[in-house]
Amino acid sequence: MAQSRPQFQYLFDSSGNWIAFRIGSFVYDSNANWIGWTPWLDDLDYISDTNGNYLGHIYPGNRLYRKAYTSYRGYPGYPGYPGYPGYPGYPGFAGFSMRPPNAYDVDLRGDES
Repeated sequence: MAQSRPQFQYLFDSSGNWIAFRIGSFVYDSNANWIGWTPWLDDLDYISDTNGNYLGHIYPGNRLYRKAYTSYRGYPGYPGYPGYPGYPGYPGFAGFSMRPPNAYDVDLRGDES
């Protein structure tokens, strides 16, 4: 059965804080800045940043984590700028979730925890 990409999805860190959202294949931070996209059809949860580098994975429960190690997939190309999506509204708090082994929260301010 083919995996399908959700049209809209809020994304949270392990503490339950809203950090990003996905519209189709494009991923935005909570301020609606474009931060990446899901370029690979065989792994719809793999997120590349806007420069084509690995940003993280979307896990069950709408969680965005960065794997400690992931194999290099090559440059995915550039999808074209998606434009401003508008503010999606605040989804609230998602609650605590344990991170998978060897996965870390993605800190979109520039450092990881």
